[in-house]
Amino acid sequence: MLTTAAGTGLTARSPLARLRALPREARDTLFLLVVIGWLVLPQVSRLPLWCTALTAIVLAWRGRLAVRGSPLPRTRWLLVLLVATLAATFATHRTLLGRDAGVTLIVVLLALKTLELRARRDAFVVFFLGFFTMLTNFFFSQSLATAGAMLVGLLGLLTALVNAHMPVGRPPLAHAARTAGWMALLGAPIMAVLFVLFPRLAPLWGLPGDGMTGRSGLSATMQVGTVAQLALEEGIAMRVRFDGPPPPGPLMYFRGPVLSSFDGREWRPLVSRPGADAAALLPPVRLQAFGPEVRYTVTLEANNRPWLPVLDAAIQPPAAPGLEAVPGGELQWSSRRPVTDLLRYTAVSQVDYRAGAQGSAAGVLPQYRDLPAGFNPRTLQLATEMIRSAPGGAADKPALVEAALQRLRTGGYVYTLDPGVYGEHTADEFWFDRKEGFCEHIASAFVVLMRAMDIPARIVTGYQGGELNPVDGYWVVRHSDAHAWAEVWLAGRGWVRVDPTGAVAPSRMGTLQRLRAPQGAFASAFATMSPGLLVNFRQGWDAVNNRWNQWILNYTQSRQLDLLRNVGFRSPDWADLALVLIGLLVAVTLCGIAWAKWDRQRQDPWLRLLARVRARLVQAGVPLAATSGPRQMAQAVTDRFGASAQPLADWLLRLEAQRYARHAPAPLPALQRELQRLSWPSAAQ
Repeated sequence: MLTTAAGTGLTARSPLARLRALPREARDTLFLLVVIGWLVLPQVSRLPLWCTALTAIVLAWRGRLAVRGSPLPRTRWLLVLLVATLAATFATHRTLLGRDAGVTLIVVLLALKTLELRARRDAFVVFFLGFFTMLTNFFFSQSLATAGAMLVGLLGLLTALVNAHMPVGRPPLAHAARTAGWMALLGAPIMAVLFVLFPRLAPLWGLPGDGMTGRSGLSATMQVGTVAQLALEEGIAMRVRFDGPPPPGPLMYFRGPVLSSFDGREWRPLVSRPGADAAALLPPVRLQAFGPEVRYTVTLEANNRPWLPVLDAAIQPPAAPGLEAVPGGELQWSSRRPVTDLLRYTAVSQVDYRAGAQGSAAGVLPQYRDLPAGFNPRTLQLATEMIRSAPGGAADKPALVEAALQRLRTGGYVYTLDPGVYGEHTADEFWFDRKEGFCEHIASAFVVLMRAMDIPARIVTGYQGGELNPVDGYWVVRHSDAHAWAEVWLAGRGWVRVDPTGAVAPSRMGTLQRLRAPQGAFASAFATMSPGLLVNFRQGWDAVNNRWNQWILNYTQSRQLDLLRNVGFRSPDWADLALVLIGLLVAVTLCGIAWAKWDRQRQDPWLRLLARVRARLVQAGVPLAATSGPRQMAQAVTDRFGASAQPLADWLLRLEAQRYARHAPAPLPALQRELQRLSWPSAAQ
């Protein structure tokens, strides 16, 4: 009965109690495995499925071996797993080099190395692989959330490292964590100085990126469905801060790629490659500005695309340190290189303007009237009927444009994110069959109808509107603000923006209402209980992330040089940055040396008192080792001098109790005063 009860008690123990009962080696191993899992967790969505599964299996296997105290697998099994990892990595990425393949290998190798944790040397290898794995998270994201998660991982690795340097006994992990936190706190000032002053020299400064990796953003082509997919994303595309009052919402169009070539299925730019070549091949567009200029700053998220969205229309190239902005020939601006990092640029635009008003219709490129043969026959017939019914016929282009917009307003057309899959004749299906669609369906069908009526027209993609964050004053433009609209060329007016979506859904333009993707159960329940709290939390989080982007991720060399100018440098350059950095590091080093000397002299007063007593006893002829404690010294004094030295021996025992007893018999200052009154034996005794 006693045995059964005892066995039941052991099996009924809580998991926490069983964890505390584990041997130290098993406990430390489990802690390290948890830290590794935390470092790998943010990478799960980017790693191949087999890599995530293999890493999880290996970590779980290693944890099971640690709990059971089982032997580690033999080397040949590790070699088999290593060869399989290399083969799978090559099959997935078609290379063993580069960012994605390298991160995949690092993660799996870190997991496999835990199966070789036989000595402290192996543990140190795992620690440093863990530090490198932590760094790889920033290859993909430098967001505030990633930085916070990796800070926790850093403290976990430092805790494991400190714990490994305490091999004796079973020190609590909390003690190692406090030491690790103190180490990180001491290193924070040095880290801050290096961040502020370390010269950012391109191309050495930056994070590696894979040019083949796609990110969310506007596309160079448009098929029915692509912009709708982009609009389902709630991620931030860019943030905009206006120097003065912002333009009205209905005029807040941020211009992106212009699509003018149509093959019946897909819209493409007239010139497939944006940049200087496009501007040279397309006719120049003269811009006549009316009204005041609008100055603003754009913080564009990385998207691996070259386009620089600007408020329609920008009269000057966007400006940023190191940015080479080139015109695209159709009032669009691009960078010579894809935007792979956060980019902050300033721009000047005119929302009231005329573009290409000079000249005649014959001077407009014929491609703006072209339609592919064999597509959308009913739309072509509709164009013929509208021309016949117009009072001014084919010559009254503005009336034809207005007639098409009126048809959209009164014809029962619907603005929706889920119009279904369109067939071969997309314009016909929109105008006559489905009568529903997203902005790309509406804009495409409208431009096809305009060209069928011999009106030059093109599609412009970009973003429309945004959301003002009252916390920091920035306008947040999300991927859900992606939009497509039309431009038609009218005599005497040039290229005129016509947004047919506004005719179908005026709320989309006027009050900036958006179609949203369905929310999850948790978000829906939270929004139902407290919609205002959810909005406030989102705005606050966006503002915090924006501060992180502006002051940390966008801390460029120009800001470094501005800092030196503020402290008195007239024309600072990177050499001045290096000199200031070296000077500060030398000063910090000297302060550290001085502190170490002071701390050495200010060592533990108890140890200093013990050392003084030991030195005096050695002078009296008592043989003592440098590591002798109070009890050993008391025994040596009694053996050497007998009963005459008993008061000194008792004092040494009280000194020991003052250090180690639960309740100290006397404070240290009292023992120091008592020592001065004691009579000391001499070597002559």
